[in-house]
Amino acid sequence: MGSIYKRGRIYWVKYYRDGRAMRESSESTKESDAKTLLAKREGAIANGLRITPKNVRITIDELLSDVANDYRANGRRSIDDLQCRIRKHLLPFFGKRRAASISTSDARSFIVERQEAGAANGEINRELATLKRAFSLGVQSQRILQKPYIPLLEENNVRVGFFERDQFEVIMKHLPDHVRPVIHFAYITGWRTLSEILPLQWRQVDFADREVRLDPGSTKNKEGRLFPMTSELRSLLEEQRKKTDEWQRENGTINPWVFTYKGKLFKSYKRSWATACRKAGLPGMIPHDFRRTAVRNLVRAGIPERVAMQMTGHKTRSVFERYNIVSASDLKAALHKLDAIAAVRAQVTD
Repeated sequence: MGSIYKRGRIYWVKYYRDGRAMRESSESTKESDAKTLLAKREGAIANGLRITPKNVRITIDELLSDVANDYRANGRRSIDDLQCRIRKHLLPFFGKRRAASISTSDARSFIVERQEAGAANGEINRELATLKRAFSLGVQSQRILQKPYIPLLEENNVRVGFFERDQFEVIMKHLPDHVRPVIHFAYITGWRTLSEILPLQWRQVDFADREVRLDPGSTKNKEGRLFPMTSELRSLLEEQRKKTDEWQRENGTINPWVFTYKGKLFKSYKRSWATACRKAGLPGMIPHDFRRTAVRNLVRAGIPERVAMQMTGHKTRSVFERYNIVSASDLKAALHKLDAIAAVRAQVTD
């Protein structure tokens, strides 16, 4: 049988594991909290879980470090975003609190604080997902005994932006020379610019079979991908091949990358993009809009949806349908078709 006692104002619990007395602070002045803690510990022991003093001393920052290590071990490219999320938001709120002391109420308090700071629901959910992952890894490794319920917020993540051809061409005029081919490639293929297009190498471009491929493991869903080399895409890549060959002859070195800046791989064009959108009168547009644009263009061209999904890298049809949005020009085209049908009917009636 376990017992409850006080040290100063704080209630402590005493229970037995393998005949050995274990003492633990409830970190509370309420006897009811101590009773709840004692019941949890005795229940865990009855279920065969190995409770040690270290289980109850594990802190949130230790669990979050495990998440970062998990990202590194699996080669996740978003490790920088994760560390920023932990450093700026999770650690300042939860600090070095013991993981066993975190409750659903604490998670809701975190949500309120982030909302008051102006954070969007999607951003808050990414932070909560990190916290959930920290607890899950802790339970898997038996560093902690249980994890709290962490609620997520409802997100309105339906994308609405896409490019008409004239909008794309206007933005292209304001982009630096080394960024234009990247954006042109994104407009045609709908591939992700930072993770799939910028790292593209010449070994992945096959002019003979007229295809460009992404290796398995290099995409978000870890599956390989092929995109047929249309005439527009082939012209773009041939021009890039020409530039690469000229640079190699001048510098005497081999450049494996398709898209470079002064012969070197570049990882971002954020500032150039923002400037081009502002000058083109299209503020707020993002490169990810090219994924929706490519989906719509493929469907308009009569490509079967299953094939289009493989070309753009959409694994589930629900996501694909969310991107296949209707534009104003689509509605006008439908209007013209309906008017034409009505005109034919009128002639038949006459």
